[in-house]
Amino acid sequence: MRVEDFDYELPEELIAQQPLKDRESCRLMVLDREKKNMEHRIFRDILDYINHGDVLVVNDSKVIPARLYGEKEGTGAKIEFLLIKRISGDKWETMVRPGRRLKPGDRVVFSTEEGKRLSAEILEYGEDGTRIVEFAYDGIFMERLEEAGTMPLPPYIEREATEEDREDYQTVYARIDGSVAAPTAGLHFTEELLEQVKEKGAEIAYLTLHVGIGTFRPVKVDVVEEHHMHFEEYEVSEEAAATINRAIKNGGRVISVGTTSTRTLESVATLDEDKGKYMVKAGDGATDIFIYPGYQFKIVDALITNFHLPKSTLVMLISALADREYILNAYREAVKEKYRFFSYGDAMLIY
Repeated sequence: MRVEDFDYELPEELIAQQPLKDRESCRLMVLDREKKNMEHRIFRDILDYINHGDVLVVNDSKVIPARLYGEKEGTGAKIEFLLIKRISGDKWETMVRPGRRLKPGDRVVFSTEEGKRLSAEILEYGEDGTRIVEFAYDGIFMERLEEAGTMPLPPYIEREATEEDREDYQTVYARIDGSVAAPTAGLHFTEELLEQVKEKGAEIAYLTLHVGIGTFRPVKVDVVEEHHMHFEEYEVSEEAAATINRAIKNGGRVISVGTTSTRTLESVATLDEDKGKYMVKAGDGATDIFIYPGYQFKIVDALITNFHLPKSTLVMLISALADREYILNAYREAVKEKYRFFSYGDAMLIY
């Protein structure tokens, strides 16, 4: 299977640079997999497609202000950090720019203010040009990061992050620090809309997958099967597993909010021999699951998602849930109808 098979033409002006003020008011393209038809709705209309007994599964990972700007100690050279993931304690894998300036033993200073000091020492080289660094700081690390860091907006949002992005680039149910990119399908939900979901007799299950920088990295191979995903950490609580499994047992649908929730659910699917169907197993771990056409979904029945980059693993994932040509036709229609694309853009429901 060729990576080129998942390409489409996207005018640059359709890449959303700002979020809508009203989260629920974005456009919603609705795809019926069985009938192969398409509807154009508004996101708050999602309620029309959620039934009593369904379960909505969301990712409650919280985006950390993972982009830091500092100076190299001794030279004053300007340095940019993008935290990728915590390794242990105060050690992080980090993307650095300009990389050629930073070698093991170098130190970068982000704040020298009394009581708010924050710096990092380069320990060693990581994979793909990253660095393993260890932070030194006053007080509590996350407090220093909140003060010194900015939100890690994706590279296709061509502006600096603002204070407003600290709220806008975060789901209303985010609670567990750890992501360097938002699970963006969830950005469209408000507290009020989630309450309306419950009023319809559907349940909401919260799981956690910390989104890594791999979500932005392009596929560098020509053949889909040769691509390797980065590992991302997840946790599914006993409560969440019980909620999801109750819906499965009672014939309700599992509606996944976002590709991160989808990858987590499919990673923890376990065959129940007695029931003859797949159920969700509680636990934590790391997953590098790669879902592309030919994959048989075990848990997910429907997916709420945003529009994704051409030739990305995320387009491959939704092309596994629905027919690839059907998905690409939908993307071409979205371009024609001038939908807004990517993180701050419009949404799609596939059911």
